[in-house]
Amino acid sequence: MELHQRIVSAPVDFGAVRTEFGLASDYPAEAVSEARDAVDAFAGSRADRRDIPLVTIDPPGALDLDQALALERTPTGFLLHYAIADVGAVVAPGGALARESVKRGQTFYLPDGTVPLHPPVLSEGSASLLPDQDRPAALWTIECDEQAEPQRFSVRRALVRSRARLDYAGVQADFDAGRAHPSIAALPEFGRLRIEAGLARGAIGLRLPAQSVVPDGRDDGAPPKWRLVLEPRTPADDWNEQVSLLTGMCAARLMLEADDRDGPGLLRTMPAPSRSALETIRRTAAALQVDWPAEVPVSRMLAGLDPNAPAGMALMSDATSLLRGATYTVLGDGAPEDLRHNGIGAPYAHVTAPLRRLGDRFATEICLARCAGAPVPSWVRDGLGSVVESMRRSDALAGKVERACIDLTEATVLAARVGAVFDAVVVREANGSRPAEIFVAEPPVAGRCLGSPPEGWRVRVRLVEAEPPSRSVVFAFPAD
Repeated sequence: MELHQRIVSAPVDFGAVRTEFGLASDYPAEAVSEARDAVDAFAGSRADRRDIPLVTIDPPGALDLDQALALERTPTGFLLHYAIADVGAVVAPGGALARESVKRGQTFYLPDGTVPLHPPVLSEGSASLLPDQDRPAALWTIECDEQAEPQRFSVRRALVRSRARLDYAGVQADFDAGRAHPSIAALPEFGRLRIEAGLARGAIGLRLPAQSVVPDGRDDGAPPKWRLVLEPRTPADDWNEQVSLLTGMCAARLMLEADDRDGPGLLRTMPAPSRSALETIRRTAAALQVDWPAEVPVSRMLAGLDPNAPAGMALMSDATSLLRGATYTVLGDGAPEDLRHNGIGAPYAHVTAPLRRLGDRFATEICLARCAGAPVPSWVRDGLGSVVESMRRSDALAGKVERACIDLTEATVLAARVGAVFDAVVVREANGSRPAEIFVAEPPVAGRCLGSPPEGWRVRVRLVEAEPPSRSVVFAFPAD
């Protein structure tokens, strides 16, 4: 029996994925010209808030910086300033740039580069909240009490200036070393309180290992090679996520509490989990001997799991069935009765990533109008239907593109190892026509498995298929 050797990387051509899914390679010249010449349509009416010591937190190397924050501990709680790139001020309604962004819907991220929603001259340049640059922003101000619950909140157009560009790993390292940037020193306390508030609402958080494809870093003149890694999720990631979630919840409240409830509003909604899905999770937990008292909600059970343990991985994989059906919903006639995002446990709107997601620009304009007591612009009202269609289509496509890139890399990296034996965790057992699903730690691969390996077990499996053209990887159990 041949045990697997360390597999490092392999050359992968992601051009086939771009072609298969029809991803645009070049931005139309007219739209690029508009982006290059874009000016702030509200330059003369902005509040000057360059005094706020904002910082950005993004992956290393990212240049499309949508958000910058400054969080302050106050005698009565917390004061959050959250600046969002003001894309609505630099994209002319009805222009070539606006039309092309509706076609694209969002930025698509591939390992070898992006297919951007907006031309890089705008999204990575003049509209990005890069450090030490004056930038137009939609500035949220959220006052919270001692439990980090929002008491007052508003958004207005402002001129801001980021002080520093931070990344997730560096932020966590700084917290661990006790040297956090002053603008986010209160983030751990704030984040923990907001996470607890989410659990009290029934928010469901899954902490499964996240696969990513990254370059192997070698520059030997050969074609670029790629490897699979598991992206570590740090507490700082979770705390920072709470800032965006809180802002989206405040945005939804602005829309829902307006006098004109039939006026424009754009929410991100998700239906409540079905009873059958919850019953399935209960059966899985019982089979894996996970203690889950009847009075404990599924959100708290999942939060207490070790995501790196076999039982935790299996239960969280099954729990993905609880987070299905997310969509964009326009307020007004025909909207569903339940307007919550049940994965978050509250009404919610996407407003924090307008450089990368089309709908955020429109939702932000609605919130700006509500806070200013002004009419929602006609281009927003008239465009919501097209925006929802674009976001639904591009969301589905983005998921397929991400999965295709990972599947292609898995099959390419493993192609020379057919017949080798790997250690794995069974994250989902076979069910009728659906094969079992396993997770191999080295290299980090999620794949189908023939046979009937028990869910939540550590097993040894043999690789029986790795075909890059079809992006297919199949293991078999038992391995011998």
